[in-house]
Amino acid sequence: MTLGVAVTRYRYVGPREIAAAAGEPGRIVAARDDLAAWLRASGERAATFVVGVDEQLRIADRRSEHVACAGALEVLAAGEMFFDDAANVAAVSNLSSGFCPEPASWAAVGAALDRAGIRHPGRFTEAFEFRRCEACGERNLVKDDDYTCAICGAALPAAWNFAP
Repeated sequence: MTLGVAVTRYRYVGPREIAAAAGEPGRIVAARDDLAAWLRASGERAATFVVGVDEQLRIADRRSEHVACAGALEVLAAGEMFFDDAANVAAVSNLSSGFCPEPASWAAVGAALDRAGIRHPGRFTEAFEFRRCEACGERNLVKDDDYTCAICGAALPAAWNFAP
């Protein structure tokens, strides 16, 4: 890794049938021109994104699954990006219920955007916490600091717990 910080590799933890249907990986964005071309061609202003273990930023249509964008491989980060008219990142989050990345995954996102020369907010503009329920196994998005499983009501762990 060239990031200079400890990074977590996130594996896909969502439904198997979605992973099995994953198609072509997202478009690699190695430079600002790559993003500008994708924005022009797609007409989109929002994207699903991943940063692969190869540290490449990949984007796809926002309605795409993160596992498809990643080519069904592990990632260093995943979420959603929103762009302004000048091909800058206006907002970015780690919202991916398929990979459930930690807010600390920003380091990989920021580094990929910096290498590509794309202006960004310097952090996740919305950062989400995910936990796996140890009682029923369900993935949970923690809301309002309520660490209670939305399915079975069990207490969720304080620390991120999707590691293999």
